[in-house]
Amino acid sequence: MLYPLKFKPLLFHKIWGGSTIAQWYDHVPADYENVGEAWVMSDVEKYPTEVVNGQHAGDSLHDLLEVYMDELVGGTVFEIYGNHFPLLLKFIDASDDLSIQVHPNDDYALEHENSLGKNEMWYVLPSANKASIYLGWNKPMSETLIRAAIEDGSLAAHLRKYEVETGSTAYIPAGTVHAMRRDTIVAEIQENSDITYRLYDYNRVGHDGKKRPLKLDKALEVIDFENNEEVAVMSAKKLHNGVANLAEKPCFTTNILSFDRTIERDYAPLDSFVAYMCVEGECAVTALDSDVEEREVTMRIGEAVLVPATLCDIQLSPKGKCQLLEIYINLK
Repeated sequence: MLYPLKFKPLLFHKIWGGSTIAQWYDHVPADYENVGEAWVMSDVEKYPTEVVNGQHAGDSLHDLLEVYMDELVGGTVFEIYGNHFPLLLKFIDASDDLSIQVHPNDDYALEHENSLGKNEMWYVLPSANKASIYLGWNKPMSETLIRAAIEDGSLAAHLRKYEVETGSTAYIPAGTVHAMRRDTIVAEIQENSDITYRLYDYNRVGHDGKKRPLKLDKALEVIDFENNEEVAVMSAKKLHNGVANLAEKPCFTTNILSFDRTIERDYAPLDSFVAYMCVEGECAVTALDSDVEEREVTMRIGEAVLVPATLCDIQLSPKGKCQLLEIYINLK
């Protein structure tokens, strides 16, 4: 029996990680001084998230997909992706600059990595200091120019820098060179892939005392060398007690729900699961078209809930002001 499913986040220590998102969770390991990522909905091999509520508590997302198939994700989604959940949802907390990196597209990743590629988007959350990101080149580049800039440490000077604030959004297509800068916290929606090719990492060393490895040759095979003027950073237009679209892409649709009273969502027109990421406050998620005892679950900032495709009539009841990212796949 299916119902709204909440998952236990997987927390990852990173040398560039911070201390903000760690405060959202009560299961931070004692030796994690820098929690850089919280994976809140994952079917990545070796890192599946597990359900924490109801009769499926302890089951992984992958376990559920193998049992419920199209009932969980929708007929068209299942036909295309099979027993692999198509998305990976994260919160990222950068207290230091992340590496300058790029992700492959689906065709390259399937051929070389046996994985989906990685188109992704960021939704910026509040941080204590001014936040910024790098997205795309500020002029057309070449392999020769890139290699020279890596060698002399000037690669960042060739990137387009954006100041961002709470509610800023950025869609990052595969092939776009990018980096999150210090003091930036985001919710990340991406294809189900853990493939990242580092070009430059400021000569940092890992816990083993060695420089973190780059994947320059593969990165140069997938990079868009032109200046990515189409990469836009936008401020989210939020509708009070309503929904506003943030991204409409083949790999995912993302909306922002901002509400301080009970609202209802009708997903009957969709042939897809719906995922919520809470980016402010807390609320209850109730499946009105379900008669099982577990039809209601609460969520707060930093948590994610999956609404199976068979559930269409959802009620969201906030405790004060609440904001959710609403994510699904629209293949119609």
